[in-house]
Amino acid sequence: MHAVKGKENAAWSTKVMAKISVLSVISFLLMFFEFPIVWLAPSFMEFDISDLPALIGAFAMGPVAGVIIELIKNILNVVVKGTTTAVVGEVANFVVGSAFVFTAGLVYQRKKTFKNAVIGLVIGTIVMTAVISVANYYVMFPFYANLFGLPLEQIIEMGTAINGNIVDLKTMMVYAVVPFNLFKGIAVSALTILIYKRVSPLLHR
Repeated sequence: MHAVKGKENAAWSTKVMAKISVLSVISFLLMFFEFPIVWLAPSFMEFDISDLPALIGAFAMGPVAGVIIELIKNILNVVVKGTTTAVVGEVANFVVGSAFVFTAGLVYQRKKTFKNAVIGLVIGTIVMTAVISVANYYVMFPFYANLFGLPLEQIIEMGTAINGNIVDLKTMMVYAVVPFNLFKGIAVSALTILIYKRVSPLLHR
């Protein structure tokens, strides 16, 4: 009996990892389709929906699965595309994406209802926006300025060109980073709600 149960658990784990692998590859491929939202934020801030497969994975297989998908996605990105940020950008992407999908998945796993899915996505969007704002303010923007040899003021001026209220790093967060990531969170959340029920039967086989 124990041997049979062990084989079933191993098979279940293999199936879960196979699903995580497929979603990770899809997530990685979606990173290629990124574009700026020039009316909302400077052009170097690019929008993509690569968190979508991780959210679907977090809903279907638990929040840890979503974090693993985020990790594999960024590893694939470094291996295949390379890095222009000494891996700091990929680490930030992993941390921020994980905060989003883990929070949303955790709330949904407590009670798998449409209401909880929406609540989880809303809270996840807020957490993601808060995390990335702090990361950008203290780490990413100063790091990019040093990496590319640009005065921080020059980066801020790119924000000012979009929104006259941006006059320093703090207002860059308030008027560019926060709106951009709220928009991203809402867009990816809406797609998750539209798609999840259609693909969940495949993930629960």
